[in-house]
Amino acid sequence: MKDITELKNKATDIRISLIKMINHAKTGHTGGALSSTDILVSLFYNTMKHDPKNPKWDERDYFLLSKGHSVEPYLCVLADMGYFPKEELETFSAYKSRLIGHPTRKVPGIEMNTGALGHALSVSVGMAIAQKKLNKPNRVFTLMGDGEQAEGSIWEAAMAASHYKLGNLLGIVDRNYLQISGNTEDVMSLDNLASKWESFGWDVLEVAGNDIEALCTTLDSVDYTKAKPTMLIARTTKGKGVSFMENQAKWHHGVPKGEELETALKDLESAYI
Repeated sequence: MKDITELKNKATDIRISLIKMINHAKTGHTGGALSSTDILVSLFYNTMKHDPKNPKWDERDYFLLSKGHSVEPYLCVLADMGYFPKEELETFSAYKSRLIGHPTRKVPGIEMNTGALGHALSVSVGMAIAQKKLNKPNRVFTLMGDGEQAEGSIWEAAMAASHYKLGNLLGIVDRNYLQISGNTEDVMSLDNLASKWESFGWDVLEVAGNDIEALCTTLDSVDYTKAKPTMLIARTTKGKGVSFMENQAKWHHGVPKGEELETALKDLESAYI
């Protein structure tokens, strides 16, 4: 496992970067971006095999961001790791920029255009099947939102992954309990989410999704050669790290500016170790 202090500070770097990027672009899905940052840092800086100098490396692990609207930390991570110049983040959502509000394969390191919720898990199942047929050890990771669990295609993919015994597939749910229209349990109740995934034939793990040490320990403990896919339910806080955004549905989409931006940056900077 990589140094936990360095990973925590890296997550703070990414949060500050995405807040500045959203402010500059005057658009962004801020709350879910902040809740999922620790998950992305744990995957890209610790668990996954990948090479920024060779994005199509044949031995890489695959990552799909199913909750494509939370693209901001994904882009900031890719830029920080050298997939493309950091300066390009300043073009986020600008005219003719390849850095738009959802992942696109025009950006090195992105495997799939995502944004229509409920699609990426099905594609991940296909990728995982392909790796097994080729007798390759590459793993497939997919990050979904919890509101996304209401999509029927999620459960079709869940059945297929279990049927094909895809131990090389790990799904993650960013379980922050909030979606654009409110609390998930009011919009379309999900709990007990773990038992639902277990009933579809998955091994299910639950973890504090904003605890990088717990995330890395859990991700690295999975047996990716077994005959069952794994679902990681990561319990997170929407708007994590910014006092006035935490657990506020209105920050699903929003732009901090003026005093809000100053407060947000001050809150985030206080997290450095």
